[in-house]
Amino acid sequence: MTDHYRDTQPLPTGRIALVALFVTALVTAQLTASKLLGFSIPFSLPFTESLLVMPGAALAYALTFFASDCYSELYGPDEAHKVVNVGFAMNFVLLALVYSTIFAPAAPFSPVDPATFESVLGASLNIVVASLLAYLVSQHWDVRVFHAIREATDGDHLWIRNVGSTATSQLLDTLVFVSVGFAIVPALRGGDVQTVQQLLGLALGQYLLKLAIALADTPFVYAVVGYLRSRGVAAPAARTAD
Repeated sequence: MTDHYRDTQPLPTGRIALVALFVTALVTAQLTASKLLGFSIPFSLPFTESLLVMPGAALAYALTFFASDCYSELYGPDEAHKVVNVGFAMNFVLLALVYSTIFAPAAPFSPVDPATFESVLGASLNIVVASLLAYLVSQHWDVRVFHAIREATDGDHLWIRNVGSTATSQLLDTLVFVSVGFAIVPALRGGDVQTVQQLLGLALGQYLLKLAIALADTPFVYAVVGYLRSRGVAAPAARTAD
């Protein structure tokens, strides 16, 4: 039986781990997006004042950009776009599994009340549409900008393409998610629409967190990329001046 697989090219563990991290963070973000978090800060900012408000998915979603930047650097734009597309499909698998469980009959002795279960895991249509659209636009943008910067710098300065691509794609993601999820879709459905002040505060709060994570994760991007290259499981850097 082993001989049958002997000539099969094994997939490096590091490559599997990056894809797994990407998908895990992505589905976690989908499940936690409906809760709004509020963090007090010791100073006042425009629109948000001393309270930073952001979706619960902000941290998990920021990790997807860390994983995709590492993967994009190591395996190229075509492979990175494939991961983004597979991740998009996995969102629908997640939704199908969650809602099939919500609609399935609960046992009389279930420790979790069905209504509570639905309210926690059953994201609203506003959030689902906004998160899917924001994901599709921003993740593909991230891959394209990452490699545009890579070509412009002749493969040097990984930190520039990591921060630059993530900063712009996270801004795009934030604007799409907030405007679609809290203004456009609610307006189309005749629901409550957030005020401009609230929308700007929500956008600013989550973008500041995402930008901080983009800056903070750069050493970890270098560590992951360097380690996997040293193991010979990815193409070497284009140049050594990085």
